[in-house]
Amino acid sequence: MEHLRGTRVTEERIELTTLPPAYTPPDHEDVYSLNNERGRQRISDQPAEPPEDAAYSVSAIPDGGYGWTIVACCSFLTFWNNGILNCWGVLQAALLDSTLSSTPPSTLSFVGSLGLAGSAALGLLVVRLIRMVGSRTTAILGVLFMGLSLIGSSFCTDNLGGLFGTAGVVAAVGICMVYTVANSLAVQYFSGHLGLANGLVKLGGGVGGCVMAIALEALNRRVGIAWTFRIQGLLTIGTGLPAAWLCIDRVPRKNNVSIVDLSMFKSIPFLAMFLAGAIGTFALFVPPYFLPLFARSIGLSSSTGAGLVAAFNACNAVGRFVGGPLCDKIGPINTFLGAMILNAVSMLAIWTVADTIGPLIIFAIINGVANGSFFTILPTVAAGMFGPGRASVAMSMTVTGFTGGYFMGAPIAGYLLQAAGGDQKDASKQGVAAYRPAIFYAGAISLVSSLFVIWGRTRLTSKFVKKV
Repeated sequence: MEHLRGTRVTEERIELTTLPPAYTPPDHEDVYSLNNERGRQRISDQPAEPPEDAAYSVSAIPDGGYGWTIVACCSFLTFWNNGILNCWGVLQAALLDSTLSSTPPSTLSFVGSLGLAGSAALGLLVVRLIRMVGSRTTAILGVLFMGLSLIGSSFCTDNLGGLFGTAGVVAAVGICMVYTVANSLAVQYFSGHLGLANGLVKLGGGVGGCVMAIALEALNRRVGIAWTFRIQGLLTIGTGLPAAWLCIDRVPRKNNVSIVDLSMFKSIPFLAMFLAGAIGTFALFVPPYFLPLFARSIGLSSSTGAGLVAAFNACNAVGRFVGGPLCDKIGPINTFLGAMILNAVSMLAIWTVADTIGPLIIFAIINGVANGSFFTILPTVAAGMFGPGRASVAMSMTVTGFTGGYFMGAPIAGYLLQAAGGDQKDASKQGVAAYRPAIFYAGAISLVSSLFVIWGRTRLTSKFVKKV
């Protein structure tokens, strides 16, 4: 850092837009800083690690305006996104009770996991698509793919292979498009309040998971599983397309930029956060996928199981919203660490002994909050480290790292459940013991993830109480 007649110039990998709005800021490599007397001065010696206050040093972003419309639209899109992702456990339980009663839970959970994993694995390609056709077109295509995947699934309710193609592959493409747009667009409009903006976007997803968990269970009881899929698909398309149409980029995105920047891994803090996210995702979808089955194992009804998923998703919404302002107040990495520790403790200390409805509700509340905040924190961490010009690349690389956890996290829990004597045909007599291996697995994964967050934090600062 240097001082030039009262003007501070900070060495950092952040692009500052200093020309009129028509100017398109550089996307990477060349970083400039404005000096009152010397004009534009190139900073050539970049540090190996991003500065601690990077998230708050971008001054050219409007921090509001049309950005609030963007936040509202992205929030609505994540409503339907999470209505698919976080409610697969409800649909899975309905399928196991009806058309696929002879299918092992671990096998059927692969359908939801395939949608999750595909949505992560395709992230880098979707970033390229956004640069080619823009956020609006990408979001529209994503909504169509999500809706059509649900409608297609309605014709495959007794065909496991068909569900892999529709609820797995087709859904993954649409989910990835919508997820990438919703996570990368707010950073174009917000800087100092980026955490709040991301929190509001994620809040929509939590609300969607809560509302749809109850709605899908009620629909299944009244019209059957096939029409449940169809109605959800038609609603996704009918209400999601208007929101997608309003998702407009603030500045055109360059098309000649690499979708992968391996130099980011030279930053130890980013590497640590990448590994923490990649490992942590193995545990995230174990609760929502298996809570309905777990509820039946302790003698509760399917409606109660769906209600627990709804409660989990409601608290997930709270966590997604609260995580944003917390990132702004105490720092995104501090928030990330707290979320992963809370996630682990809630599973290891509460879920393992939750043999009645009371402790199970407490678990759903605490774990839901911790789980939801994860999805708000990661975009904020990526944007804070590399700034708006490289945030979409950093985030897409981070999300791609989720692929393994998304694909194998819930199925591994399913296999552990089977190995411990879990049996869908006699779920009401299993008890907590059959689920403990899967719960211990998910809790241990969260603890390991938190250790990587601690590693990254110590490379940024050795102070225990510090905003980072």
